[in-house]
Amino acid sequence: MQVDVLNIKGEKTGRTLELPDDIFGVEPNDHVIYLAVKQYLAAQRQGTHKVKTRAEVHGASRKLHRQKGTGGSRKGNIRNPLYKGGGTVFGPKPHSYDFKLNKKVKDLAKVSALSHKTKNNALVVVEDFKLDAPKTKQVTDSFKSLKINDKKILFVVDEFNDNLFLSLRNISKVESTVLADLNTYDIVNADVLVLTENSAKIFIEEAEEATAEA
Repeated sequence: MQVDVLNIKGEKTGRTLELPDDIFGVEPNDHVIYLAVKQYLAAQRQGTHKVKTRAEVHGASRKLHRQKGTGGSRKGNIRNPLYKGGGTVFGPKPHSYDFKLNKKVKDLAKVSALSHKTKNNALVVVEDFKLDAPKTKQVTDSFKSLKINDKKILFVVDEFNDNLFLSLRNISKVESTVLADLNTYDIVNADVLVLTENSAKIFIEEAEEATAEA
C-alpha cells in the first residue's frame, strides 16, 4: 500500500512510502481485536476489592445462647453472617483479572487494527517533527492543517522525543506513544492514526526482515 508523506503543514512532500500489505492490508479479524482489547482492559483493573469474612470482623466469639430449649434457632457467635455487622459469605477477594493471550493472537489483533485504519482512510504519515522546545501551538496548527484536529488522534513516533511529548500531552483527544509500546487498544480507541515517517519505515524494515527469514 502506497501512502504520501505529508509535511507539518499538511502538504505533500513528494515522498511516498510502500507500507507492507501483510501489516496494513490484511483481512481484519474482529474477534481477535475484541480479545486483545478485553485483555488490555482486564489488565488495567486493580482487583483490590475485599470484604471481611466472619473470621475478620470484630465481635465476641462466645455462643449467644444454649443450643436447645430456647424455642429459637441455633446460633453461633455475633460474627455470624446472618447478623448485621457479621462477616460476608462468598464476597470478593483481591485477585488479578488479567488473562493470557498467545503472542500470535496479539500480533494478529494489532495487524487487524492497523488494517482497519487503512481501510477507513484513518492513517496519516507525516514527516518527523523537529522541535527545539515544547511548542504546543505548532503541533495544534499542524493538526489543523491535516484536518484532523477535531478527532481522537494517536500519534506514533519511532523513539521518545521529550519536546514533542511535552507539546502533545496538553492537547485534548490526543494520545502519543513510541512504536515499541503501540498496542491494539490504543489503535482501536483512536479515530486517526498518525505515524511519523521514521516509525512507518520501521514497519517496512520489519516486514522485509520477516520476508527474508521466511
